[in-house]
Amino acid sequence: MSNHTYKLLDGKATAEAIKLEIAAEVAAMVAEGKAAPHLVAILVGHDGGSETYVASKMKTCQEVGFRSSLIRYEDNVTEAELLAAIARLNLDEDVTGFIIQLPLPKHIDEQKIIEAVDPRKDVDGFHPINVGRMSIGLPCFVSATPKGILELLKRNQIETRGKHCVVLGRSNIVGKPMAQLLLHKASPGDCTVTVCHSRTPNIKELCLQADIIVAALGVPSFVKADMVKPGAVVIDVGTTRIADPTRKSGFRLSGDVCFDEVAPLTSAITPVPGGVGPMTIVSLMLNTLQAAKQ
Repeated sequence: MSNHTYKLLDGKATAEAIKLEIAAEVAAMVAEGKAAPHLVAILVGHDGGSETYVASKMKTCQEVGFRSSLIRYEDNVTEAELLAAIARLNLDEDVTGFIIQLPLPKHIDEQKIIEAVDPRKDVDGFHPINVGRMSIGLPCFVSATPKGILELLKRNQIETRGKHCVVLGRSNIVGKPMAQLLLHKASPGDCTVTVCHSRTPNIKELCLQADIIVAALGVPSFVKADMVKPGAVVIDVGTTRIADPTRKSGFRLSGDVCFDEVAPLTSAITPVPGGVGPMTIVSLMLNTLQAAKQ
């Protein structure tokens, strides 16, 4: 281990600070006689990860003074039933924004569900209208994970201008929007961006050129020390559940980065858990607050 010290990008602490800011703004809204923002989540089935994420989102709503509602369906819910629920929420003036927790069961067309959401209530930022507006830099709801990462970079004064950023992963939820946002003429932004994925043959060589690596492949411990140049900033988006009998939950969360071997090389790095995760949830709250203001 080198004697070099790195900065831990503490998503938990940063998210707590943002929550206080949101709570103050909500308190001021309510004091003016306005309704507190109301976030609704639709949860289908009993996937452990989805249950945990939704519970965390609902808890955060409470912390910042939002109203929240959870609508549950069993795995056998029909596409028509879900579309009908979305149509109701689109029209319900009491609902500020709503999300449908993904993934959905195989018999439901996820894209069809996403496109049924009114873009003005699409606080997940998944609707093609929001994605399109985001890609050309217009005001919109930005997907929560990339938005949270930008906020983390900004609040930790990580310089992005002119830097080479390598994004590992091309998902519609993280990889693609992350690459687009870092390309924008903005701060954070102004990066030269390379997007790598499972078909990229020379991933290691490309990572070694990166000033900033955003690892969002969903492959535990993919990024090793021999892929990171000294002084790089590493953002780990991975959250894969790995069985661990020593834990009360029976599993532990693993990131896409071998933290112990990579961290000493970096100038800054996010932990898993406690890095990108809390920033994602707080970004959903920021989007909901934005929807309430509109």
